[in-house]
Amino acid sequence: MATKVTMEALSPTMEEGRLVKWNKNEGDQVAAGDVLAEVETDKAVMDLVARGDGVLRKRLANEGDSSPVGTLLAVIATPDENIEAIIGSAAGAAAAPAGQPAPAAQASQSAGSAPQTPAAKKESSGGSSIPQSAAESQGESSTPMQQRGGPQAGAPPSPPGRPAPPRPPSQPAAPRGNGAAHPGAPAAGGRQRTSPLARRLASEKGIQLGAIRGSGPGGRIVKRDIENAKATGGAGRSAAAERLAAEGDFKDIALTQIRKTIARRLSESNGPVPTFFLTAEFDATRAAEMRTQLAEMGDQYKASFNDIVIKAVALALAEHPEVNAHWLNDKIRQFNRIHVAMAVAIEDGLITPVLFDADRLTLWEISEKARDLAKRARERKLMPEEYTGATFTVSNLGMFGIDQFTAIINPPEVGIIAIGGVEERPVVIDGQLEVRQRMRVTMSCDHRAVDGATGAKFLQTVRRYIENPLSLVI
Repeated sequence: MATKVTMEALSPTMEEGRLVKWNKNEGDQVAAGDVLAEVETDKAVMDLVARGDGVLRKRLANEGDSSPVGTLLAVIATPDENIEAIIGSAAGAAAAPAGQPAPAAQASQSAGSAPQTPAAKKESSGGSSIPQSAAESQGESSTPMQQRGGPQAGAPPSPPGRPAPPRPPSQPAAPRGNGAAHPGAPAAGGRQRTSPLARRLASEKGIQLGAIRGSGPGGRIVKRDIENAKATGGAGRSAAAERLAAEGDFKDIALTQIRKTIARRLSESNGPVPTFFLTAEFDATRAAEMRTQLAEMGDQYKASFNDIVIKAVALALAEHPEVNAHWLNDKIRQFNRIHVAMAVAIEDGLITPVLFDADRLTLWEISEKARDLAKRARERKLMPEEYTGATFTVSNLGMFGIDQFTAIINPPEVGIIAIGGVEERPVVIDGQLEVRQRMRVTMSCDHRAVDGATGAKFLQTVRRYIENPLSLVI
């Protein structure tokens, strides 16, 4: 009996996935549990496994395609089994007109598969690139043809038997992207033309085409112009000039699943959540001294400022359960366990791996786990259970030279702390001017659950731990 391979919900919040790579080709023998493909979810790249035995008879999705959960991606069957009805039902669902519900997906016929329903309309890949690996992807630009001598783009054709309307005066070409424009000497109408060989040679030799006057027909830049430019020390490329030569005036970048999720989640937070902000400046001198002394004891005792802040926040949350909470519309859920998420920047977005029971971890355990989670987050190798379930979040941009910023709350959490950089500043202590290590911290609070005084008291506790860092290691 045929087995449907559908886009499965590989993470708790996944609504659609992007097929990164097929690991099996049509005609390959597969067994239940074999990895058929790699799928990019809203947080990571996960394996899509076969739910039945047989031959991979048909692949219905291409690498790079995004599909809603429940969409049919492939069919596994015996070599002689008729699968036309299954393929036809999938094609009908994909072709359903906008605004009309698509036919419900049939239940997967393989053991252990749950019935799923495809969305009414499969999302177009929109020119998205095919990733080179599960952890990274590279955009691929298309080059639209330039119309010459024909009707203007978007103009309706003339009715049969009627003369074509007069063409309006020529207008400057609109900026074009995705490789549409190629630098070089301007031709008629302001279009710059360059031969493909000249473009390739210029790219290899780092020569800026915009600084070269073409000697070919109509001012076209040809091979000899590139060679002459090299001989006379042609102008060097800037990064912007290289992008202009390769991509045109602009390029469109298809949204990844993680970027779509970030946009949706932050929209849910920034509008409905009534947020206020509390900013305080902490003295980090003792924390900096402790870090230096710990590092001198050996690599196993090293700890970053981020590790120190996470530990301080975890201990403060234990004293302020009203901040270690979720807003659930009809109730506030205060947690007795403390799970601190840390924001990690990855290539195409942001992910928040979680340090579970952070208040019970030593500073060095936090340091070790944080490094491991951050590394695997950037490699897109985290499992869903490693980035869900947080009760509070810490976001640190201090390593980028940011003094102070405000972070957006990740619902249903009721707060988030934003950490700025640690730097020397002149301050007055007991009437004396001193230079101290200072750090600015801003807390974003959901006013539905956290009042101003509540947030302020929580920050006071965080301050106490950071300014007396020995309390973090004893």
